[in-house]
Amino acid sequence: MAKVTAEALGTEPIGKLLIKQAVPASIGILVMSLNILIDSIFVGNWIGSIAIAAINVVLPVSFFIAALGMAIGIGGSSIISRALGAENREKALHTFGNQVTLTFICTVSLVILGLLFVDEIIPRFGGKGAIFDPAKIYYTIVLYGVPILGFSMMGNTVIRAEGKPKIAMIAMIIPTVSNLLMDYLFINIMDMGMHGAAWATTGSYFACFLYIFWFFSSKRSELTLSFRHFGLQKNIVSEIASLGGVTLARQAVVSLTYLLMNNILFNIGQEGLVAVYAIIGRTLMFALFPVFGVTQGFLPIAGYNYGANRYPRVRETINTAIAYAAAVATLVFIGLMTFPEDIAALFLSKNPDLSAEELALNKFVLANTAEPMRWVFAATPIIALQLIGAAYFQAVGKAVPALLLTLSRQGFFFIPLVLILPKFYGALGVWISFPIADVLATIVTGYFLNREVRKNMIVS
Repeated sequence: MAKVTAEALGTEPIGKLLIKQAVPASIGILVMSLNILIDSIFVGNWIGSIAIAAINVVLPVSFFIAALGMAIGIGGSSIISRALGAENREKALHTFGNQVTLTFICTVSLVILGLLFVDEIIPRFGGKGAIFDPAKIYYTIVLYGVPILGFSMMGNTVIRAEGKPKIAMIAMIIPTVSNLLMDYLFINIMDMGMHGAAWATTGSYFACFLYIFWFFSSKRSELTLSFRHFGLQKNIVSEIASLGGVTLARQAVVSLTYLLMNNILFNIGQEGLVAVYAIIGRTLMFALFPVFGVTQGFLPIAGYNYGANRYPRVRETINTAIAYAAAVATLVFIGLMTFPEDIAALFLSKNPDLSAEELALNKFVLANTAEPMRWVFAATPIIALQLIGAAYFQAVGKAVPALLLTLSRQGFFFIPLVLILPKFYGALGVWISFPIADVLATIVTGYFLNREVRKNMIVS
């Protein structure tokens, strides 16, 4: 296989290049999403519906800390892509070194705080009643591995910024395969219950980290660090923070959304509606993998060509990415509107020996998942514009509009809607908040992206 270099981002045809970047990213996200999906199916079938709800409570906490690594990775990778495009290799190396140092400091600090306040955090995220004990088991063990996950997420984005999407794809496949194997071993064979599910997740983080560490310590990476690159530089840290803050803010809002949803739904329908939301949340992560893959593939192409002042290529990249992402989003929409009951049934145990309480909970979840799922995904065909539009501003280093557009859907629209509508419409008010927020955020993003393109990306 020929060696892939960053320079290809500025020379190959956009359509071909976007597919080359997006397909590995999509496969990586698919496999990672399948990991979450199948993990939930295993847990639901081998442990129970309460266990699915418990994991759903813990996810926003661990995801937020792990998102520090992703935020530092994406913020720094925007700098790296533009630096490589401008042939400033030394800045790229210093940026990567600073990413490593920042990831270590931030993730370890937050894990310590997370462990100190475990009993306060879990109930606030909806871990109440029968959900609390399994959630605490899962939370405590998974948190040990979150710094490793942070390094893995950071390193993966840097690999993609180098123009090596296949390596990044493999890095996402490894934890998925290892997690599913360990799930089977720890839960089904060794009967470790929630302890097994948690240790399988933590072990998968470590497997991913080992592969990424091998990549950067070998000759395969174009970014070979020395000790002088790890010293924090104020200007680089500031730029990483401003651009990475977009990703971190998005994940913070996601975590806040989980907090609100778990509590609102628990108050409306107890553990049953929390389990319904857990199933829909897993489906959301899985179903949109090709759209997120196109977005990930778009970032380094746009960033590199913007750094090289090749604005016509940037504009072409925007248009092509939106077209590709919209096409696959429409296919996803059709599938989800057609088979919501079948999707929900995958997560529920069919063992007739379950307790009467567990059987009743499974029956409730199955009967109350299809309609909410249709509402949640109702605006899926139009989300491509919102995702690509927000990603463009992040790719080219415009932190403020990137932040505002990234937060628009959940922060500015969804959270206010989900706080207001359930007071009038109950659970239906929760579900219809999703498509309303999608439509409003897409309109806002489309306006600002169009203005940016007309102002700065005119093709001469």
